[in-house]
Amino acid sequence: MKYYAVITAGGVGKRMKAKVPKQFLDLNGKPILLRTIELFTSLDLPVEIILVLPPSHIDIWKDYYNKHNLYIPHTIVPGGITRFHSVRSALEVVPDGAVVAVHDGVRPIVPKELITELFTYPLGGRCAGVIPAVSVVESMRKREFSQDGSPAGTHPVIRENYMLVQTPQVFDSTRLKLAYKKPYSPTFTDDATVMESSGYEFDIVEGSKFNLKITTKDDLKFASMLLPED
Repeated sequence: MKYYAVITAGGVGKRMKAKVPKQFLDLNGKPILLRTIELFTSLDLPVEIILVLPPSHIDIWKDYYNKHNLYIPHTIVPGGITRFHSVRSALEVVPDGAVVAVHDGVRPIVPKELITELFTYPLGGRCAGVIPAVSVVESMRKREFSQDGSPAGTHPVIRENYMLVQTPQVFDSTRLKLAYKKPYSPTFTDDATVMESSGYEFDIVEGSKFNLKITTKDDLKFASMLLPED
């Protein structure tokens, strides 16, 4: 079996208010993106890395890679105007009949045991993939808006009805590539929604509360405390 990891790193870090894209920010001595890539290269599975970067960020990565004499075999694919288009471009270099994970480049602390569980999950038949998700533990309220878009209050919802979806999301590459042939829709919030739109089914496994997506300065501080020592 061939294993591929499509790592999407297209963020610009507006909420970070940083001078560099958030995936290149330092996390305990290494860029967030490098730590994410190292998650997959440290597995006991032969995973081929496909790194998706905005064209304007490719030289940033290459400069860091060369400056630090890194040797991590990987393929760089220029990203598109949305995450959907970026993943679709990456899938062009993934063969049929493989297992492919699509992962956010700013999730650098996924337990390796979870990634291995997802990669080795039995796919086939009705099950075209598997995604991680965690239950909601806080109380939740839903915002309401009037027809003109102005706030119209909130109301409580049953938290047991909701889950927080994470990455990596792992699929049979043949069916994922077919699903990504569809025209783009703003309803495609992740790979699972793309698969659902084509009628494919997938399973859900328990994710990890350590699988933090770094989007704010507080996230970065929290990640630095959670990260195991090298």
